[in-house]
Amino acid sequence: MNLPEIVSREEWREARVALLEKEKAMTRARDELSAERRRLPMVEITKDYRFEGPQGEVGLLDLFEGRLQLIVGHFMFHPEWEDGCPSCSAGADEVADGLREHLAVRDTTLAYVSRAPLEKIERYKAKKGWTFPWYSSQGSDFNYDFDVTLDSSVKPMEFNYRAAPAVWEESEQPFDMPGTSCFLRDGDRVFHTYSSYARGAEWTGGSYAFLDLTALGRQEDWEDPKGRAGHARGNTPDFAS
Repeated sequence: MNLPEIVSREEWREARVALLEKEKAMTRARDELSAERRRLPMVEITKDYRFEGPQGEVGLLDLFEGRLQLIVGHFMFHPEWEDGCPSCSAGADEVADGLREHLAVRDTTLAYVSRAPLEKIERYKAKKGWTFPWYSSQGSDFNYDFDVTLDSSVKPMEFNYRAAPAVWEESEQPFDMPGTSCFLRDGDRVFHTYSSYARGAEWTGGSYAFLDLTALGRQEDWEDPKGRAGHARGNTPDFAS
């Protein structure tokens, strides 16, 4: 393994202080980016999306549970699958009741939405021991409109605000992709404020944030310095190995 250089405590501190300056710059840049994100305009949702939940059919407004903000995790779960996506499941494993309670204190609800029928969602949810709200969008345009279900017969395929690679056109369709969308409520009016896809999901995956602090990092084959981990893993965020 290509481990870090061994130095004296004084040399380590000097290097650490130099890195701290870069970390502070990154923190300030992240704060500026977050402020710019908050300044994004928003789009009113006028389509009457319908979802199926444990209490029956509901609309998008109901997913807020009376709070001002809603964060939707677009969980990949094809209607024909028996289990949810392993990578989405790895992220969902980290959604603790405490996280949801903290969000609720700040008037924000976190919920998941998938295309699978509710009975499959409920069975898988029970199998995993999850407690967060999870709704089925089966039969709705919701996933298609937010570009997490891709089907060229429905609309031109786009993911992460870019045209999908040409090879995707040859894939069996429709197929699902992950993402996160944020909504704001003003009375009974609902607005879409933000969506992120691809590596944007890392912001809501606590394991990566912790691993990025360590000497071995994520232990994935794309990282520098090379050879840091004894077994370099791929970058599929399912934490299966």
